[in-house]
Amino acid sequence: MDIAAILIPLLPLLSFVIIGLTSKHIGHKLSGAIATAAILTSLALSLVVAKEYFFDLGRVNGAYAPHIAFNFRWLTFNSSLGIDLGAILDPISVMMLVVVTSISSMVHIYSFGYMHGEERFKNYYSYLSLFTFSMLGLVLSINIFQMYIFWELVGVSSFLLIGFYFTKQSAIAAAKKAFIVTRFADLGFLIGILVLGFGAESFDIASINERLTAAGSIQMLGMKSVTFLGLSSLTWGALLVFMGAAGKSAMFPLHIWLPDAMEGPTPVSALIHAATMVVAGVYLVARLFPIYSISAPEALHFIAYVGVFTAVFAAIIATTQNDIKRVLAFSTLSQIGYMMFAIGVAGWGPEQSEGFTGSMFHLFTHAFFKALLFLGAGVVIHAIHSNDMTDMGGLRKMLPITNAMFLIACLAIAGIPPFAGFFSKEAILNAAYHSDKLIFGLGVFASGLTAFYMFRLYFNIFWSRPATDHHNHEKGSAAMIVPLVILGVGSVFAGFIPFGEFVSADGKPVELVVHLGFSILPVCVAAAGILVAYVLYFKKNDRPDKIAASLGGLYKAVSNKFYIDEVYLFVTKKVIFPFIGRPAAWFDRNVVDGAIQQSGLVTEKLSGSIKQLQSGKLQSYTMYFLGGAILLAALLIFKFL
Repeated sequence: MDIAAILIPLLPLLSFVIIGLTSKHIGHKLSGAIATAAILTSLALSLVVAKEYFFDLGRVNGAYAPHIAFNFRWLTFNSSLGIDLGAILDPISVMMLVVVTSISSMVHIYSFGYMHGEERFKNYYSYLSLFTFSMLGLVLSINIFQMYIFWELVGVSSFLLIGFYFTKQSAIAAAKKAFIVTRFADLGFLIGILVLGFGAESFDIASINERLTAAGSIQMLGMKSVTFLGLSSLTWGALLVFMGAAGKSAMFPLHIWLPDAMEGPTPVSALIHAATMVVAGVYLVARLFPIYSISAPEALHFIAYVGVFTAVFAAIIATTQNDIKRVLAFSTLSQIGYMMFAIGVAGWGPEQSEGFTGSMFHLFTHAFFKALLFLGAGVVIHAIHSNDMTDMGGLRKMLPITNAMFLIACLAIAGIPPFAGFFSKEAILNAAYHSDKLIFGLGVFASGLTAFYMFRLYFNIFWSRPATDHHNHEKGSAAMIVPLVILGVGSVFAGFIPFGEFVSADGKPVELVVHLGFSILPVCVAAAGILVAYVLYFKKNDRPDKIAASLGGLYKAVSNKFYIDEVYLFVTKKVIFPFIGRPAAWFDRNVVDGAIQQSGLVTEKLSGSIKQLQSGKLQSYTMYFLGGAILLAALLIFKFL
């Protein structure tokens, strides 16, 4: 198991290196085959590790215990503080191994068809391998600094993938936007790491969790005793770490990069927005959950309200978007918000941790149906060469398998039983109901909006107008269709996994029971959302336009994403650039650079004045020697006579 855990991230790294070094000498198909073989092998190893951990070796005394696959000291600062590199296997890391390798494998296979004919085909597969390695390294990290290293690698590789079509100005802008926004968030993450690491006297995640949660711990009491603005340094450290998580998972107000990230190839969107980059923030909070739940409950409450606000906010915007990839992007924002507020309403202990398990369960199920939605959207875009749903309609006979799989994914994300999303959403809403009724109500509202905008999307693509093209455009594209079917199976059956038996906050089983009476309200709200979408969009009519016109400025504000991007641009161009950027540039140019330049000029003049001492002329050296001898003789005579 240990060797397999080490090989899982190393195989995509090896693929990246091989393709990168030999790209001029191998063909497109071979480069794709190398990358796909590597990730499929990693998937097989992940399944082996999951089987051995969950069924054979992981459970100790009735609870799943962390297992260190390998560990070594990389940097030593003093006798008690250093940075280790290693790999940890526990319920959430093993679950993430399966999720990341599964979705990445589907994306690799799918890309054979979708990216066929692309000039930079080999670059694309090398970037996919780098991204997958980075994400796998992140989830296996034993040390919070090691996690930060892979966190930044995920950022770099996502920058390369989002900006893959670098000849398009919109793609360049989107890549820079994602990189810059997440850099601000990552600064908070880094400061949070330093605060928690200094307070806990360790960067090891297990040690941080133990020392900052144990009753009477010197480290915890020390951090609790230092306060700022009414909050302890421990709470501030937890909030700063969440800042990094909010940036990577695109929580409000750091969400602005994710919709623009749709400029990358559609399979990249499936990889980034379904199972990897955007759930890294959720994984980070889950990894430090003992601190949040036991020692920093204020930070956990803040996470809950940020999450539920993001879920509702993004769902409202998704109802007005016409670009199918942007609808799915805002859907991702909303679903990640679900995962965040689920963790936020959880607590420590078997009776309070249902939200934690529900969040991880939704992360697991969401990976399947959201990847299916993105890859299905890719088939549609590939067929009609447009992202705009107003150019679509009646595609159900032209793309019959895609139609069926897209419908399954829409039912799953809407929370309709017995599809996967129903079970994970029920766990989240049940936890919210017993913790915070306001969050529960907002969660149900977001669930209804989700059902509405997803079936608005489905009806606009596959129905809304008569099917005029009866030719099946899916023939000959098995590489794109097979992953859809596999993900469709996952979207149907993943919810039946007894997830609480395997993944929980403390390693002990948590029972996730579906209460039929409780489920009536969420399912009815979702069904109502589907019904409204059916009335408005199943057949083309003027009702949506009339509703939009009646809402006037409100509809315009929602369709323009509440002008959040414009606010950022205003603050950047009118405040930061003139009042911070220009003074900083002047100081850098005139003070910092000026000091360096002046020191160079002084050195140059000094060297010019003394360079005659090394002229190379023997007669000059003789004169210096005689002059020095005479001066020395005069000093001796003056002193002793």
